[in-house]
Amino acid sequence: MPDGVPSPAEIDLPPSQPSAPKHAFSSALALLPGVALAAAIASLAMALGRTGWFPAHGISPLTLAIVFGMLAGNTFFKYVADASAAGITFSKQYLLRSGIVLYGLRLTFQDIGRVGLAGVLIDAVVLATTFFLAYAIGTRLFKLDRKTAMLIGAGSSICGAAAVMAAEPVVRGRAEQVAVAVATVVVFGTLSIFLYPALYRFNAEHALLTLSPTTYGLYAGSTIHEVAQVVAAGNAISESAANTAVIVKMTRVMMLAPFLILLSAWLSTRRSSEDSQGAGVAAARQRINVPWFALLFVAVAGVNSLAILPAPVVDFGIQIDTALLAMAMAALGVSTHLSAIRTAGIKPLGLAAVLFVWLVAGGGLINASVGALLR
Repeated sequence: MPDGVPSPAEIDLPPSQPSAPKHAFSSALALLPGVALAAAIASLAMALGRTGWFPAHGISPLTLAIVFGMLAGNTFFKYVADASAAGITFSKQYLLRSGIVLYGLRLTFQDIGRVGLAGVLIDAVVLATTFFLAYAIGTRLFKLDRKTAMLIGAGSSICGAAAVMAAEPVVRGRAEQVAVAVATVVVFGTLSIFLYPALYRFNAEHALLTLSPTTYGLYAGSTIHEVAQVVAAGNAISESAANTAVIVKMTRVMMLAPFLILLSAWLSTRRSSEDSQGAGVAAARQRINVPWFALLFVAVAGVNSLAILPAPVVDFGIQIDTALLAMAMAALGVSTHLSAIRTAGIKPLGLAAVLFVWLVAGGGLINASVGALLR
């Protein structure tokens, strides 16, 4: 070889990079153990949540999924954590958002028309006041961190565990904060299944208020946490009460998307303001983090409202949606350590108790006031 010219053996070649298809395949393969674990837990939860004692008492597959996930996460998961971590994270994030989008198949815009202006106003006032109380009382009276207070407020004011899960990407909550919020929904939502029918029967015996099954359904649908809990509390009185309660509840669920968008805009403004105060004039402005999955949720509900999808397709989509949400809840449970929940203490439960009293008493007052106003 001429002087100064390196031989082929002396040339340092860059390390070979894996091809894009091979890299994608290896990445998907890495997700498989965690996704399979979440799917197994979700399958068990869905099987038990549709038969026997659990559906009769308003305990949904989503609630069971997070409970079973927590059992797995605090027992054997440590032995498979290295192999499963990527798939569990994928399930918590991407499967959750996909599930929220498909949740729109459960709703139509016609549902809003069936409850009328009174139902929409009641739902909106209950949502706004409950979330405001959660934030104000949670951060000031109970000294909770802002994220926990907002997650508990979302679960109490909209649609229970599904709302907590949907709000998590917006508030950027940790797994233990989400688990605590879901736990409060389970405790007080389950209590409402028994309390609301008891209050209705007590009122019927003593003739304290004029309360028809339809009026009761409006009250229950606008104030009880979970859809499954609303179904149970409504059916405990009559079919007409249950029908009204479910329609009002689903109208409340429809408010999830605008709620998330407004919450995201508000949080982005706050973060921008806090950054500006901390970094002076040179602080960078933050963009509003638009939760696109919430907009897609509305779009799916809009398509469903057109009645262009065959009923079997909608039913199949709802089954897929339940599976996706159950897998996300299972993954969340697996990621939650009981020590973190114990560290949170009694304060989250105290906040949820205050909100529950507000929903029962204040929600009743809102129902009566709006009804009288529009009469």
